[in-house]
Amino acid sequence: MILLKRSIFLFTLLLVVTNSLFAQVLKPAKWSYSFSKKEAKTGDEIEVVFDIKIDPDWYLYSSDFDPNVGPTVTTFTFTPHPSYQLVGKIKPVNPKKKFDKIFGGDVTYFTKTAQFRQRIKVLQKDLRLAGSVEYQVCTEVDGRCIPFDDSFTLEPIPVAGEDLGAVNVTPAQKPVIGQATTPISKPTVPTEEPETLLADNPDFQNVITRVDSAQADSARKANKLAKATDSAVSNSMAAYLPSEPVRTPETGLSDLWKFILLAFGSGLIALLTPCVFPMVPMTVTFFTGNSNGRGESILKALAYGISIIVIYSFIGVVFSKLAGPDAANFISTHWLPNSIFFLIFLLFGLSFLGLFEITLPSGLVNKADSQSDKGGWYGIFFMAFTLVLVSFSCTGPIVGSILVASAGGETLKPIAGMFAYSLAFALPFTLFAAFPSWLRNLPKSGGWLNSVKVCLGFIELALALKFLSVADQAYHWGILDREIYLAIWVVLFTLLGFYLLGKLKFAHDSDLPFVSVPRLFLAVVAFSFVVYLIPGMFGAPLKALAGYLPPQSTHDFDLSRLFTSGIANTNTSASTLCEKPKYADFLHLPHGLQGYFDLEQAKRCAAQQNKPIFIDFTGHGCVNCREMEANVWSDPEVLRRLKNDYVVVALYVDDKTELPQSEWYTSTYDQKQKTTIGKKYADFQITAFQNNAQPFYVLLGREGKPLIKPTAYNLNVADFVNFLDAGLAAYKSSVK
Repeated sequence: MILLKRSIFLFTLLLVVTNSLFAQVLKPAKWSYSFSKKEAKTGDEIEVVFDIKIDPDWYLYSSDFDPNVGPTVTTFTFTPHPSYQLVGKIKPVNPKKKFDKIFGGDVTYFTKTAQFRQRIKVLQKDLRLAGSVEYQVCTEVDGRCIPFDDSFTLEPIPVAGEDLGAVNVTPAQKPVIGQATTPISKPTVPTEEPETLLADNPDFQNVITRVDSAQADSARKANKLAKATDSAVSNSMAAYLPSEPVRTPETGLSDLWKFILLAFGSGLIALLTPCVFPMVPMTVTFFTGNSNGRGESILKALAYGISIIVIYSFIGVVFSKLAGPDAANFISTHWLPNSIFFLIFLLFGLSFLGLFEITLPSGLVNKADSQSDKGGWYGIFFMAFTLVLVSFSCTGPIVGSILVASAGGETLKPIAGMFAYSLAFALPFTLFAAFPSWLRNLPKSGGWLNSVKVCLGFIELALALKFLSVADQAYHWGILDREIYLAIWVVLFTLLGFYLLGKLKFAHDSDLPFVSVPRLFLAVVAFSFVVYLIPGMFGAPLKALAGYLPPQSTHDFDLSRLFTSGIANTNTSASTLCEKPKYADFLHLPHGLQGYFDLEQAKRCAAQQNKPIFIDFTGHGCVNCREMEANVWSDPEVLRRLKNDYVVVALYVDDKTELPQSEWYTSTYDQKQKTTIGKKYADFQITAFQNNAQPFYVLLGREGKPLIKPTAYNLNVADFVNFLDAGLAAYKSSVK
């Protein structure tokens, strides 16, 4: 008996753990509500304060940007009551701002914490305030976006004074984005008794009567629907749960390691500049000639290298403090810092090409050098400091590039970047001090060092365009569209290739009697890159450079759109729809695909054409959904499979289009009435698949059951092709 009880306990525990592992219903934003004062008098104006705690790596869209950009704008709806009156609009407190490349517009958002404030005027002692809020949260870690529609009710506070009377409210007022509103015709909003709400508005009673009737009718239909489907849902729910966690893309930690490796490589490149390379044998010779034995020379060289690391890491610490999250947001969106960075990189590039030389004040260099002459450990530190100052004309642009690239609001990134850079920079001094015989294998200084500088100059000029492009997109100047950007890159890297072949010569270059094999190899790399860029002039997506180029929408002559449309329109017999799609007048599929926006239509067509269903749980404000469509769905192999092998249905979980009243129902998940397309399919995603994040892709077979485990945001095209192929194979097996 004891063994049986233990077995039951372990089985129950296993079910709980399994449910916690597979459940994907997330709530990354926790809301709390309060009044700005603990007590008030009638006639006072107070604020309603909404405080939100946002989980790490998630962000919440604000209420004060253009709703036509794309993401879901946070929208508040206040239930009308004669005890208060709204004063002005809802105000977000210090949201961040950025230019969203996918949607092509400015958005505002919050990370970690958020706050909204709405001013109200107190009219009666019986202060009651309630309502609802619609909002969207997203994460860049694994590309999920989740829309929410929550209700709120504030605890009343003591109110003194005489009642000032009720305020007439116009019924059937629709919500305004970013502004507190008081719609009362929707059935889920009113929470007070009609007699209280309608103190001075007799016409309002008719509205409430119709609402009550609609609620009752909808509830009856929902109960019938629940009774008819509860058993089916319970029997098939296990099939909907994924058998293992959905694969997620690389996390921010892997991105940090990539940045560290890039910074380390930059440190190695800096060693090959004419300001630094000759210093290596000179410095090592100093240590080996002014030390008592090899052990002391190694120790001093090690101290020299550590001093270099400390100096550069200190620069990273200072920069991380100056460029915190707010500064990073300003840097990433505002025209002024991006224009300044463009000019800085332009000057650095021209300096590398030999137009002029950037040097620090000679007094600063001489003072540091005089301190290094004092000897001892103190002198070693200032020797390292002198090297940093003297080499600035060559290393400054490289160090500046690393710091600018790390300006993402993180404390660790600039410090880690400077540490990695300085580690590579200091490593040769220590190694050659430990093994002086290695110096004989070093190549001699010469004209090749200046060639390294010139090559870096071309690269700096190319990178400078990135900052000008950010300002151009954010403020719609229209001076650096995609084809102009690419044309400049084509010219720059073509000139770089000719320079490596000796066809161009700058002021400080030595004569080049012949082309060495390394120069020839680098020239091949430069010209190959140019060949890769040229199709981009005609609309090729150039996915490897997506983070550096202006968006595809700025391209005037885009042949790729015609190409993808041609793929989507081939095999016309397979592209025929079974019936005219509902909502096709305002909902569309990308790349010319044909499909549905209503699940029942898709099911009927799938049965008629004997095909599986591809469900795309998406949203108007889902930036990662658009990224999947642009980078994965655009692939010809993916398009061909979606076109020929599946009936595609896109279910928008954030669409506000109201359903016919006969289709309203009460959810068994949250007991709320679902009255819009978005709420219907968001509820379906949660109840059927235990998931509320988008994008989310499901392949359905006969009887509406998943063929394989669903998948989510994943920019690997091969993985997505395998996902579609596996679903098709499972469908064919099920119909044999």
